[in-house]
Amino acid sequence: MSALRKVGKRGVEEPSTPAQEDAKVKELRARLGPLTGRSLQYATDSCLKRYLRARSWNLKKAEKMIRESLTWRATYKPEEICWKDIATEAETGKVYRANFLDKQGHPVLVMHPGRQNTSMREGQIKHLVYSMENAVLNLPPGQEEMVWLVDFKGWTINKAVPLKTVQETAYVLQNHYPERLSVGILYNPPHIFETFYTIVKPFLDPRTARKVKFVYSDDAESMKVLDTLFDKDKVDASLADDDFDLAEYAKLMQSDDEKAAVTWNLRGSGGGADTPRPIPNLSTLKLDTVNSSSRYTATITTG
Repeated sequence: MSALRKVGKRGVEEPSTPAQEDAKVKELRARLGPLTGRSLQYATDSCLKRYLRARSWNLKKAEKMIRESLTWRATYKPEEICWKDIATEAETGKVYRANFLDKQGHPVLVMHPGRQNTSMREGQIKHLVYSMENAVLNLPPGQEEMVWLVDFKGWTINKAVPLKTVQETAYVLQNHYPERLSVGILYNPPHIFETFYTIVKPFLDPRTARKVKFVYSDDAESMKVLDTLFDKDKVDASLADDDFDLAEYAKLMQSDDEKAAVTWNLRGSGGGADTPRPIPNLSTLKLDTVNSSSRYTATITTG
């Protein structure tokens, strides 16, 4: 009996049992060779498994992907970004980690694009990377994914981020944080955003695009998505105008910076919250556009 089963039009081989998945992980680790320091700490078995899943268990593609991530992390040093590096970006509450989990135990990143307060691409991406690292740092045991709740209150096309920023953001999130998104909720996006989304969607991996759900407060069917994911009182609080307290959130993030310093042993390596590192310009990255053949529709899905 074959240890793997063939799926898909190209006959991609995927494991069908946990033991077969572990064998793939072991083979990927052997391909990577000896790792040290933070690279070794990052490349856990569960991490390698995420990269394999993201590349449909294709060892060659997964190896290329994680090698690029390890290089990016060694240069960008996302674990060393601290609150004071992104405090200006964060002051309006445009992106923050909620103080609750969804019903399945996923951390929740709340995003309010209508609160955009800066125009510098590097700072905006740095803030998002910091938020991702913080959410990962606070994942409950056994949990690997998070939920994004994007509330479009106050958003206009004038506040849309430039396409270059969207492209770089998609590249970083999909290539360096694979299989971290459980579901992305787009709450009450205006009609014009649907046109904007048709431009953005080609930059999304099809696996990611399928996790994006459009939810409208005046559509009872689509609102079932929120009811399935969240306790009503908690999600309502995150959609309120007074949902964000900068002073309290700053204290939480500064405390988490200390936790990150311990987790990554930053104090002993000259890094940490007190010694932030400069962040390179992401415009030098090679950006690979992922083409999707599926046509965008505004149909709400819950699967």
